[in-house]
Amino acid sequence: MKVILLAPSRSIHTHKWAKFYQERGIQVKVATFSDHYSEENAKQVDTFTLPKHLPGKMSYFSAVFALRKLINEFKPDILHAHYVSSYGVLGALANFHPYYVSVWGRDVFQFPQQGQVNKKLVEFALKKADVICSTSKVMAVETNLYTDKEIHVTPFGVNMEYFNPENNEIGHDKKVIGTVKALEDKYGIGDLVRAFAIVHENHPDTELLIVGDGRQRKEYEDLAAQLGIANVTTFTGKVPNEEVPDYIKKMTVFAVPSTENSESFGVAAVESMACGVPVVVSNIGGLPEVVVDGITGIVVPKENPQKLAEAFTRIIEDRQLAVRMGEEGIKHVAKHFNWIDNANYMLTLYDKTLKGGEGV
Repeated sequence: MKVILLAPSRSIHTHKWAKFYQERGIQVKVATFSDHYSEENAKQVDTFTLPKHLPGKMSYFSAVFALRKLINEFKPDILHAHYVSSYGVLGALANFHPYYVSVWGRDVFQFPQQGQVNKKLVEFALKKADVICSTSKVMAVETNLYTDKEIHVTPFGVNMEYFNPENNEIGHDKKVIGTVKALEDKYGIGDLVRAFAIVHENHPDTELLIVGDGRQRKEYEDLAAQLGIANVTTFTGKVPNEEVPDYIKKMTVFAVPSTENSESFGVAAVESMACGVPVVVSNIGGLPEVVVDGITGIVVPKENPQKLAEAFTRIIEDRQLAVRMGEEGIKHVAKHFNWIDNANYMLTLYDKTLKGGEGV
C-alpha cells in the first residue's frame, strides 16, 4: 500500500502516523507546506514540500499543481489530508480518490464560523472526501454540521510502551502539580498558575511543573512571580518528545485546564493516565470523553481557578485516591486509547476502502 499524508510535517501527530505506516510496511510520503516543514522529521520520513506562491488561502490553489505532480509520480493508493480547513481543501482540489480527511479541532470548531467563505471551503472539502475521520465523538458531531456523511472516530491514542506507570512518583510524599502543553491562553496556563497559588497557600510542600514553551511564557513567569510562587514553579521550556513520560511521572496531578472546544481530544490527558497519574481537566471539547470524572480524574468548569484548586487539593490530600485514580486511568487507556489499536483501526478503514468501498 502507498499513502500520501497531506499534513503539517512538524506536527508530532503527523510524524506518529507516518512512522506507524512505515513500520507496517506501507510506503508513505508526507506532503507539507514549506512553513510546516520539519527537517528533523524529514530525516525519518520521505517528505515533499509544497510551495506557497500566493498569500493566505490562495496558496492552496497555487500548490494544487505541485500536489497533482506528486500524485502522478508516486501513484498512491490513498490520499489522506489532515486538518480540513487547509490541507483538506488542497486535497479536495487535487480531485484524487480514494480521499480521506481527518478533522483536528479549530478547523471545524472555529474556522467555518468565521464567515461564509470559510464555511463553504469546509463543506467543499468534506463533500469531496470518501472517508471522514475525527479524533473524538464531540468533534464528529460538530463536523456533521457541515456534512451528512458518516464520521469515523479514530483517536490519536498513546504508545503504552513509552507512556507507562513504571517509576512514577504517585504515592510518594512529594506533591507536584503540572502539565505538558504549549504556553498559550487557550490551554488555560494562566488558570493553572492561579489555581496552584491557591493550593500552595495551604500546602507549602507543593510544587508546580510546567513543561513546554510558547509565545506567552514570559507572561506566565511574571504571573508566578506576582503571586509569590516563582520559587516553587519550574518552567522547563521545550523538551524532547522522548523525555515527556519522565516529566509526567514526576507529577502527582496532571492538569489540562483548556479553555476552547478546539481541544478536541486531549492527548496529554491520555498520556498522563497511561503513566498512572490522575488528571484534572476542564469540561470542554473532547476532554470529558477521555477522562472518567471521579474515576480516572476530575472534570471542572473551564476558566475557574478556584474549582481547579479544589480538585487539585482533593487529590493531593488523599494519597489512596490518587493511587486509585492512577490505576483506573491505566486500565481506561489500555481499553480505549491504546495507540496500536487506534492506528490499526485506521488501517482497517483503508483496507475496506481498497477492497471496494465496504464500510465507507
